[in-house]
Amino acid sequence: MIIDNWLNLLRQQRVIAVIRASSKSLGEQMAKTVATGGIRLIEITWNSADAPELISQLHRELPNCIIGTGTILNQSQLHQAIDVGAQFIFSPHVDIPVIKAAIAAKVPVVPGALSPTEIVTAWDAGASCVKVFPIQAVGGASYIKALLGPLGHIPLIPTGGVTIDNAQELINIGAIAVGLSGNLFPQSLIDEGNWNAIAKRAKQLKQRLAPDSLS
Repeated sequence: MIIDNWLNLLRQQRVIAVIRASSKSLGEQMAKTVATGGIRLIEITWNSADAPELISQLHRELPNCIIGTGTILNQSQLHQAIDVGAQFIFSPHVDIPVIKAAIAAKVPVVPGALSPTEIVTAWDAGASCVKVFPIQAVGGASYIKALLGPLGHIPLIPTGGVTIDNAQELINIGAIAVGLSGNLFPQSLIDEGNWNAIAKRAKQLKQRLAPDSLS
């Protein structure tokens, strides 16, 4: 996937479901549920149970979705993830060798950063875009707005505290997309096995971020 295609996909989809699961079966259920709700970009964190097998399986079973991985900490994990079919890579930090290795493999790479210096460092190293994490701890939408003043040329994806209720504001301010985890998958609904309710949350989020819903 070349970088222009990745950025266009983010602009079209606007949301990435971030899945960190304690079992492979749970991760599979979570992914298939949000796919039912219309979310096409799905991140399986590398520290999920049986992440390599789950990524490979979802790549086959959800052909209309783009399955990537996150929490990639080093080049070894990066290459393992690409080998099992990960179509994009997120990391929680700026690691130049990881960025360069992903570029060489032609896989979109999104390092995590917080300060302007970290964000520019990641972008200048060739990052496909930059994850701003954890966004809610540093002011949420107001922080993204402040960053985009001088750094409007860098596509930003806020994560860490993004919710169904504040995602639209983040997109309206200028984020290219958002990543959701806990708020998309409330633990109470998982415990109940209420997958229909989670699918409805995914559908509601997609509707809120549809182009005709954004002001």
